[in-house]
Amino acid sequence: MISLLSLHQSLFKPSLSLLSSSSSSSSSPFLQSLPLSSTAKPIPLHSSKPLHLHVKCSRPDPHSTPPFSTLKIAIIGFGNYGQFLAKTLVSQGHLVLAHSRSDHSHKAEKLGVSFFLNPHDLCEQHPQVILLCTSIISTEQVLKTLPLQRLKRSTLFVDVLSVKEFAKDLLLDALPSDFDIICSHPMFGPQSAKQSWKDLFFVYEKVRIGEESSRVQRCEDFLGIFESEGCKMVEMSCKEHDKFAAGTQFVTHTVGRVLDMLELESTPINTKGYETLLDLVENTCGDSFDLYYGLFLYNKSALEMLERLDLAFDALRNELFGRLHNVVRKQLFENGVTAKSLQRISHQNGAALTSSSNALRSQDVIVPYEFKGKISESVDDGSKLKIAIVGFGNFGQFLAKTLARQGHSVIAYSRTDYRDIAQKLGVSFFSDANDLCEGHPEAILLCTSILSTEKVLKSLPLQRLKRSTLFVDVLSVKEFPRNLFLQHLPSDFDILCTHPMFGPESGKNGWNGLPFVFDKVRVGIDERRVARCNRFLDAFAREGCRMVEMTCAEHDWYAAGSQFITHTMGRVLEKLKLESTPINTKGSETLLKLVENTAGDSFELYYGLFMYNVNAMEQLERMDYAFESLKKQLFGRLHGILRKELFGNSEKFEVLQGKSVVQNGAAFSSSPESVNTS
Repeated sequence: MISLLSLHQSLFKPSLSLLSSSSSSSSSPFLQSLPLSSTAKPIPLHSSKPLHLHVKCSRPDPHSTPPFSTLKIAIIGFGNYGQFLAKTLVSQGHLVLAHSRSDHSHKAEKLGVSFFLNPHDLCEQHPQVILLCTSIISTEQVLKTLPLQRLKRSTLFVDVLSVKEFAKDLLLDALPSDFDIICSHPMFGPQSAKQSWKDLFFVYEKVRIGEESSRVQRCEDFLGIFESEGCKMVEMSCKEHDKFAAGTQFVTHTVGRVLDMLELESTPINTKGYETLLDLVENTCGDSFDLYYGLFLYNKSALEMLERLDLAFDALRNELFGRLHNVVRKQLFENGVTAKSLQRISHQNGAALTSSSNALRSQDVIVPYEFKGKISESVDDGSKLKIAIVGFGNFGQFLAKTLARQGHSVIAYSRTDYRDIAQKLGVSFFSDANDLCEGHPEAILLCTSILSTEKVLKSLPLQRLKRSTLFVDVLSVKEFPRNLFLQHLPSDFDILCTHPMFGPESGKNGWNGLPFVFDKVRVGIDERRVARCNRFLDAFAREGCRMVEMTCAEHDWYAAGSQFITHTMGRVLEKLKLESTPINTKGSETLLKLVENTAGDSFELYYGLFMYNVNAMEQLERMDYAFESLKKQLFGRLHGILRKELFGNSEKFEVLQGKSVVQNGAAFSSSPESVNTS
């Protein structure tokens, strides 16, 4: 991938040379705000030095009414967010005025707000507080158009932008020194706070407040608006806010927009992790691109976070491809795979791809499984099975606990000695696979890792089992074990490919409503064998699982677009080493939870999802393309704005062009002279 920092420098270094002769005081606040200096050191998100935060979290007593006075507040920018705040301000009894370039007089009337199309008329009403609810990009222009001379000299100005250093510098630069300033960020909006503002963060800095008691009290009265609604009031500097926000809000919006470009859709086999990603997309992409672009452009730490996200994705992809390369080399040069074998593998992959592309992908074709038995803690004697779990690690133990509780006879085998754990669960443990198979279990439940499944299957003494034994796997990929079973198991063995789409973490409070996917690959027509297969499925149905029957090819198609993407995003974010901050948004909490859930699984599991799902590579490339497209969109607009700053005035452009022609011509004409004199 292209280095973002190098791209950033290549875009702006020529422009800086044009600006080098001008003084900093004459350049626009936009150009001053851009992190153009190549010598500036990036601010680390998690410094080893402790940050000196001034954090004040307060929670009002619900049984007492705070002594806050009503205020006369003028909202500048009466779009969705301005209207959202106005609704609560009016409900608290404040007198609310509003001005906007668009005519929102009808909406204002419904909310009990006095609307002014002319800012002069609004300012002549002498509001105590001017509340700027404009977009990041338009704030400077709007502020310059306000007739400040018509306001009282001690008016309090408050912004609610998502970036704070830019807003602080702008207000200090544009406002007279006798105006008060609060820079604030309500870290919620119409979507995340549609129920209430309780426990949501309100970050603020008292940038400049006069010493008079009336001005100090007015500041407290304004902050009391949010405190009385139950917000968590956090006081910190604008610089500290922006450093934290780059690692939370900007990363959250970036991830949301990358996922939105993938056009993710709900599937019949959604996991909890995938559901959170869908919610994240819905919440972040409801905001305009201008808001996201503002987070990038006006937060000095955002560029560094974008670069780190880029490097993290690169590192994960290199890790996957590096391991894939090692596996192929080992097969080619250590095991002496023949050309004929390679052709066979290629043919199988081609067949899998064909079956995946031809598989029906409509939820309408999914056949729901109906559990006809009575739900109870245990099963009757006629429904009990003798189940052998092969691979008694965390997941095998997790399933064994429920199967044993239901009354099934559970035996287990694993290379590691889990005898003590098995005994506590009521499971008979065998350290020798021959002994386990001689016990003639009705079902062999393979709970091995994806990478070790083939080796374990080949090592089992199948000749010691009954010829009609049912084999079941629980791998996260399905076409791979299906082909493996069909290739290595005798034709008189039954095969059931399943995927319980939950684990010890997501299923710790029960399996009710969690998806269990299965494909009856091969089940004998004998009634006893059909009944045995159904009894095994009933073990999950009676726990409340959502039973979904679909082909292995259909499963892998859906899983690549949901489970693999979920794990990929979780592992990319893990490499960023994201941490909780004093100003976490709901979106950033979602990402932290995603990292916790996915990082708890081994890399072997994730690699297996990539290696053994024929659709995974396509999804990885789509994510790469989406991220690159988002970067181009950001830097393309950044380049466009800078060009407008430099060449927006056509006359200026012509002057520069003329100078360039004259200078270049002079330089050209001087060349022969220099040659002659030498």
